[in-house]
Amino acid sequence: MNISTLVPTVRPYQSYVYAYPHKTAYRLLADRPALRELWAAEPKDALSLYLHIPFCEVRCGFCNLFTRIGAPEGLVAAYLDALERQAGAVREGLGEDARFAAAAFGGGTPTFLEAAELERLCDIAEKGMGADLAAVPLSVEASPATATADRLAVLAGRGTTRLSLGVQSFVDAEARSAVRPQRRADVEAALGRIREAGIPVLNIDLIYGIEGQTERSWRRSLDAALAWRPEELYLYPLYVRPLTGLGRKGSREPKADWDAEWEAQWDEQRLRLYRAGRDHLLAHGYEQVSMRMFRAQGAPSTGGGDHACQTDGMVGLGCGARSYTSALHYSFDYAVDMREIRGIVDDYVSRPAADFAHAEHGRPRTGDEARRRHLLQSVLQAEGMELAGYRARFGTDPAEDFPVELAGFAARGWLDPDAAPGRLRLSPEGLAYSDALGPELFSPAVRAAMATYDLK
Repeated sequence: MNISTLVPTVRPYQSYVYAYPHKTAYRLLADRPALRELWAAEPKDALSLYLHIPFCEVRCGFCNLFTRIGAPEGLVAAYLDALERQAGAVREGLGEDARFAAAAFGGGTPTFLEAAELERLCDIAEKGMGADLAAVPLSVEASPATATADRLAVLAGRGTTRLSLGVQSFVDAEARSAVRPQRRADVEAALGRIREAGIPVLNIDLIYGIEGQTERSWRRSLDAALAWRPEELYLYPLYVRPLTGLGRKGSREPKADWDAEWEAQWDEQRLRLYRAGRDHLLAHGYEQVSMRMFRAQGAPSTGGGDHACQTDGMVGLGCGARSYTSALHYSFDYAVDMREIRGIVDDYVSRPAADFAHAEHGRPRTGDEARRRHLLQSVLQAEGMELAGYRARFGTDPAEDFPVELAGFAARGWLDPDAAPGRLRLSPEGLAYSDALGPELFSPAVRAAMATYDLK
């Protein structure tokens, strides 16, 4: 094998692999399999529950998540009604032996819901699905504007163990540049309310690579976050994706003649800021869990890890939620365009309970895809992967299954040569290039499906 052919120049920021395969690889399932059949042979003693709320007060310029801006009068109540109908159908499909070991509310912005609506959401999780929120880790996403005292009191009272606050930048000009209208004073006030609520783990999300951001301004945001002593910090590189606010605005988009020099400069800026942020957090007593996630030493792990949504045995409720069995990943239709999203939400709230007893959009899991997903969700974590666990599950060695990919990673210096025997682990440079390394493990079939998806 000629290793030199495996080490071309690679752009570090290609795709954030938060789930594999991505929804753009899903397709309409012609047979609409019944949930009872899908889950019949699955282990159900330690499932994860995810409830999706597709509403935000604003949509940030970089966001391509499945969410709509605001909700006409009555829509939130109708959505919770549909969520309750879906919970009944899904619970029946799972069977009486289903037990949940973790739960999360995501979106969108779950705290878009008012306090009484959050109480109802928790009731759906507990009474509708049988999850004991007071006994399992519960992670909830929030925004500064919606982290009000009454909402936080509900979440704390119902057992929330982790609250993730999307801040992105403490510098007002950078927030505006990312099309995220907020003031630092309001962010600080929200953080104060969260600490007063007594939720055990606070996570703060920050973004680097914003137009006009410098190492000095990046340090200002980092230090502002550290002042609150958050148990977790996530550092995200900025992406500009199709159909998002920044994508339509043209910010951070290459010129028509494909300005490679500009692209290289932006990559270099993001890498420089990533390394500065990583080193700053390590110096302040944080441990690196993945490229994005940093945890304060001694802070509890509450199930909010970087690859939580990769785990098999995931049961998702809501029109933007995924569910994972060992044989099939499934969800509802996916879109980025606001008009399309509104149509999917409206369709969801109009459905009768019987519609929720089947899977509609998804992608079957083959043996090869299971291997790729296991390698992805393991090696992108800073601790790496025990080879013995891979062999026990698949009966092969990852070097046998992915010789070209792993040889390429090693040739680029992405694998740690000093990892303990029997462990496959990324080097610091490999972690820095996680968003290039991950996509290289996508199968040809998944790549083809993603490339031909009609993004709406």
